[in-house]
Amino acid sequence: MTTTGEDHTAALAGPWWWARWRSAVLDGGLALVSSVECAIEGFPFAGAAGVPVPVGMLFGAVAGAMLLFRRRWPIAVVLVSIAITPAQMGFLMGLVGLYTLAASELPRRIIGALAGMSMVGMLIVTYVRAHQGMVRGDVALGDWFVPFVSITTSLGMTAPPVLLGLYVGARRRLMESLRERADSLERELQLLAERAEERAEWARNEERTRIAREMHDVVAHRVSLMVVHAAALQAVARADPEKAVKNASLVGDMGRQALTELREMLGVLRTGDGSARGARYGSAPVQTVPLAAVGAAAAAAAAASRAAEEESGDGPCLDDLDELVGQSAAAGMVVDLSVEGETRVYAAMVEQTAYRVVQEALTNVHKHAAGAKTRVRLAHRGAEIAMQVENGPPPEPGAASDARLPSGGNGLLGMKERVVGLGGVFVSGPTDAGGFRVSAVIPAEG
Repeated sequence: MTTTGEDHTAALAGPWWWARWRSAVLDGGLALVSSVECAIEGFPFAGAAGVPVPVGMLFGAVAGAMLLFRRRWPIAVVLVSIAITPAQMGFLMGLVGLYTLAASELPRRIIGALAGMSMVGMLIVTYVRAHQGMVRGDVALGDWFVPFVSITTSLGMTAPPVLLGLYVGARRRLMESLRERADSLERELQLLAERAEERAEWARNEERTRIAREMHDVVAHRVSLMVVHAAALQAVARADPEKAVKNASLVGDMGRQALTELREMLGVLRTGDGSARGARYGSAPVQTVPLAAVGAAAAAAAAASRAAEEESGDGPCLDDLDELVGQSAAAGMVVDLSVEGETRVYAAMVEQTAYRVVQEALTNVHKHAAGAKTRVRLAHRGAEIAMQVENGPPPEPGAASDARLPSGGNGLLGMKERVVGLGGVFVSGPTDAGGFRVSAVIPAEG
């Protein structure tokens, strides 16, 4: 990964106004060379100006040292170079100052104005010096020579550094924009990774919740009936051996049905177990999966599991309600099933959810209101299917405790999650008569 953003900012650790130490060393070296140049050029300037030579050279050295501040105050450096142009000194400072000015973030109008002033100053000084040389006879050429030399020198000393500075400044700004875009992309990738991890965790939680709900629905009802029959078997074992045998047979049937449903569910959970086992025991290398693929794979696994259940048709359906109610009646419950409307076929998930709601409601009656009269109603409507399981108060308080059926507190929650997941409505609560009512409405399309 490239150095961007905060890492790039942390790397800028130069002294004073310099971003890096190498920039400070470069500017110091340029200032030293410029100071020496101007000090040497101060020697003829002192003779022409009539001042002592040390004063002229000191003036040139101080003026040339201004190049040290080219990054901090580029305008001041260019103005000083323009000011000492008549003294024919500061050529290096003029070139570097114009380059720094053009490469800076200053407005173009300021850059153009100062570059124009520098070119005009150089043009005038060069014209005057060349004309004086023609007058003295140092140069014996035509009248065209003075303007040609003046224009060529002024353009040569101004245009190249300005154009180079503009190019470097534009490239620097481009690199800065690319760095900012890289920072932005890095932040976006980090956010996407966090969101992918959240989606993957959500998918895992959803799948765990679904599996727990299925396990509860499969086990709770069958085992509850087994416990009820076992309690009845214990009560009538000696008094009515024939009924005891019948109850024992029912317990066996319930156990086999529970084992069959658990075996089918565990078969679904073991899908892909070979690859997981190989990775666990080192028989195959573990591949690193991108975070974004984790969430998609988990969601796809949940959807595929549901689709497999729908296509297989092995899950319970509304046609099994008669058998379900018959099992509860065999366990001693006074239960009545009524169906309203025209019977028709629904989506597998709709029928399974309706069946599970009735199943869990009957299981709760066995647990909390043993012996209570129960009514199961199923209504086929145009765009929905409705079901209601209502029981009266138990004939004897504490009758449910005789079988000692535990309650996990997840039955009503699981029913509501199933119904709401299909876009339906679920309501449960006690009745005025002291019983309990469970109602659910599920869209026909699911």
